[in-house]
Amino acid sequence: MPSNTKYIFVTGGVTSSLGKGIVSASLANLLQARGHSVTIQKLDPYINVDPGTLNPYEHGECYVTEDGAETDLDLGHYERFLNTSTSQENNVTTGRIYKSVIEKERKGEYLGKTVQVIPHITNEIKEHIQILGKKGIYDFVITEIGGTVGDIESLPFIEAIRQLNWELPKNVLFIHLTLIPFLSATGELKTKPTQHSVKTLLEYGVQPHILVCRTEHPLDDEIKSKIARFCNVDQTAVIESINAETIYDVPILMQNQKLDEVVLTHFGMSTNNQTDLTNWKKFLTNHKNPNQEVEIGLIGKYVELKDSYKSIVESIIHAGAKNRTNVKIKWIHSESINKNNVAELIKNLAGVIVAPGFGQRGIEGKIHAIQYVRENNIPFLGICLGMQCAVVEFARNVLGHKDAQSTEIDPETPFAVIDMMKEQKSIKNMGGTMRLGAYPCDIDKDSKVFDIYKSKAITERHRHRYEFNNSFLKSFNSNGMKTPGVNPANNLVEIIELSTHPWFIGVQFHPEYKSTVINPHPLFVNFIAATTKIKKQEKSLVNE
Repeated sequence: MPSNTKYIFVTGGVTSSLGKGIVSASLANLLQARGHSVTIQKLDPYINVDPGTLNPYEHGECYVTEDGAETDLDLGHYERFLNTSTSQENNVTTGRIYKSVIEKERKGEYLGKTVQVIPHITNEIKEHIQILGKKGIYDFVITEIGGTVGDIESLPFIEAIRQLNWELPKNVLFIHLTLIPFLSATGELKTKPTQHSVKTLLEYGVQPHILVCRTEHPLDDEIKSKIARFCNVDQTAVIESINAETIYDVPILMQNQKLDEVVLTHFGMSTNNQTDLTNWKKFLTNHKNPNQEVEIGLIGKYVELKDSYKSIVESIIHAGAKNRTNVKIKWIHSESINKNNVAELIKNLAGVIVAPGFGQRGIEGKIHAIQYVRENNIPFLGICLGMQCAVVEFARNVLGHKDAQSTEIDPETPFAVIDMMKEQKSIKNMGGTMRLGAYPCDIDKDSKVFDIYKSKAITERHRHRYEFNNSFLKSFNSNGMKTPGVNPANNLVEIIELSTHPWFIGVQFHPEYKSTVINPHPLFVNFIAATTKIKKQEKSLVNE
């Protein structure tokens, strides 16, 4: 059991969105592939307690962990790369830090002292950073610090890791991710932004041990030597991070640059263990060498910002590789769909996914799309709100309840086939109060989803307030919409399917949160398999 956890801190400079999360996940992947136990956490500098109340346009997808924490989307990358679960301890925000400190002050825990950023806020940050390490199960805790060095919001985090470097001698390493821009006018790579970024970090008392340099062009030895000389690092610690074809190439690129070896050498640890990336490389081979291609529609209300559906997209990639299929996504804004154009938008697609979301905007477009795929035998997967829209559509067009709706959309609907959960009706605060995290689901053996999961009992992650109204259960079941998945504790409907449709499944939970490179989610795998089957049947008819 590890007794001396190593802490690796990843900071960013020059500009945001350089890929700290992917670099952190790639390093963790390489260390794990050498036999080490690794986890990753994210320190976010915003004052929201968590991203749960943030509009997806603000921050992209809100990722939910097994224990019900609403977290940054980078935690999805961590899980997909490591094939291990994260928790609320893996994501800490400035808001959560200040909330904790203020609560302690109100309880009198500071004994009347003046509460200040140093030491109280920085001590709280250090305490949260070390929670995972003190469990005694990890060789490495990699901590990604959000934002860019020099941001006012990040200063307490930088100060906290500076202090940890002195408090945990020989157990701390700093990696700084920076940009080497290419000026096309002169045909040169420029190191000055990196030099200034490191200089800013030095002003805060942090000397990076490793520089990971994002670049569009390879870095030669002369440039690496210049960077090393001006930034006080060894030349072997200047790591090239060239633009990759896919994020899943990054671990291989980092291995080629010997990032994991440089890290292990810094800590005086052996580099003799071989890195086993067999399954990872198999995934990449399948992903890059498909035998066939299909196009599916992804229907949502936030399609302008594709990060809003990050986990769904990555789950499609995982399932595509498993099926040796190149899956092209047609992004369809649900507000753009109406009765007159739905056929033109969807008729040539091999399958349709209707995405999760909240609120009234775009609901009718989703319902029109679901009616079309139901009536035309196109494979359909509805996730959370997508499943609820399928229930509303069926109630209107099969059961004849023309005014059927969710009470989220119309509180006065006479046919509330989707209604707010009982325990949610008295809740006033929005943050962290939904049905969140992993819950069990019992599956009927006589169903498509049982054939997919091959299990009578599963657990899946949730993020919702509204549910299937069981008052209408018999009517749905007797008219062809089965409910083969229910929560054993309260009989909440978790899964719907149509027995007369080639592949029509809706789930109240979020299967995308549990899909990883090594273990793609069975629902997505089976959905993509169904789309390829439909495509082959269409080709056969054309050839006839």
